Amino acid sequence: MSPSPSGRLGLFWLLALALLAVVGSRESQLRIGKAINIFLRYGYLGISMRVIPMNDNVESERWIFKEPTKNIYRNLSGLAESHEDTTPGIFHGDFHMEFCDNRRQLFQAYFRDFTVERMDKPWEAFTGGWFPDTAAKKLGINTSFIQGDYSYVLVRVVRFRETGKLNADIPIEQQLEPEVRARMEQLKIGNLTSAVGFIESVGTHYVSSYTTGNSLFQVFVYSRKNFKMIKERIRSKGLNALSKLDLYNYFAPWFAEHLGQIRSASANATVERWARRKLQYEYYVVKYVTLLKLHGNSTLLRSLDTLLGNDAILQLDLKSLNVVFREHPEKESWFHEVLDNNMKLWELNMPQNHASR
Repeated sequence: MSPSPSGRLGLFWLLALALLAVVGSRESQLRIGKAINIFLRYGYLGISMRVIPMNDNVESERWIFKEPTKNIYRNLSGLAESHEDTTPGIFHGDFHMEFCDNRRQLFQAYFRDFTVERMDKPWEAFTGGWFPDTAAKKLGINTSFIQGDYSYVLVRVVRFRETGKLNADIPIEQQLEPEVRARMEQLKIGNLTSAVGFIESVGTHYVSSYTTGNSLFQVFVYSRKNFKMIKERIRSKGLNALSKLDLYNYFAPWFAEHLGQIRSASANATVERWARRKLQYEYYVVKYVTLLKLHGNSTLLRSLDTLLGNDAILQLDLKSLNVVFREHPEKESWFHEVLDNNMKLWELNMPQNHASR
């Protein structure tokens, strides 16, 4: 591509600002087959998707997805399926922990279930703009523990509510929306302006699958030595083979360097207050709050089940809009070149990718 990287990046910033001005006039829903433009918030997708605590004021309006979206195909509902897990008395979710050698792995672990096609590191679409203090607040830990020679264990309890996905590939004969077809036909090979015009009016990706619900999570910070010890012990014997005493010792203030706050993915204050009250553990004179108290406790899990609503996105799979160009392979190749180049540019320009920061 002949245009300079800085020129392309500046052009996309202008487009992003223009699109943000008209967000209110466009539909915004998390639905299968809907197209979005990831360049609107690349590196900051968490601003408009409720995936991690926002740390801002409590809002009167509850939302989980604010990105402007657009239908690309007509009558796509026959290819999509969705279901809700609402059976009373059953906790529809899981309890898991992930071992992270450093903060990059911690970010990756939190966004493991988020994929963006043609991105090698999809978590950076959400965390690319995180400075250390921002990351620490979102993850519920002190800023001093997001930098330095630390390792982490991410413990999370997830409650699934609604799942949607495409149950088959989109047929090549599926009818495009008229505006999308017109934009596809206007795209000219080698013409950057026409490719940008397509992205501006249609998008870059479409929603292939999603899961909504909510979760509680807690980050435990360790020295390298203690992290290696707990990692090897749990991986060799398995979590269920450890006694409750072992678990409480490994995840206690005297073994971990720091115990993060228990946070809700949606920043639900009611759920977080419940956690601080119900998940308190006392060992002699030491009191602390730990998510490990939920492990194997069906009574507490059932109680939590009634509190965790459908307030956050837990999984999201975005596919490239190459599907629109399947009958025009040369246009498809040009669209991908523009898409790939600009994703790499934004990735390189995110603050956390600068060694000095």
